[in-house]
Amino acid sequence: MTEYAFTLRYQLDDQADIDELLERLGEAGCDDAVIGVGQPGRLALEFVRESESVHEAIESALADVCKVVPRASLIDITT
Repeated sequence: MTEYAFTLRYQLDDQADIDELLERLGEAGCDDAVIGVGQPGRLALEFVRESESVHEAIESALADVCKVVPRASLIDITT
């Protein structure tokens, strides 16, 4: 497998508890990401994920994040 680097950026709802969110993201499989919450209401996850393809890596990361913050709006994906 190959490692792929990419970033997912989200807009969060106003009710998000950041400390709980960070813990739950790690439990949901996002422990291969550096997580940024420096901008209020925003979440950025910089992944380095092993997968068969970049598409599979991104799809699995999107699914992992969706488990934790299903109402978050994806702003962009950069590779």
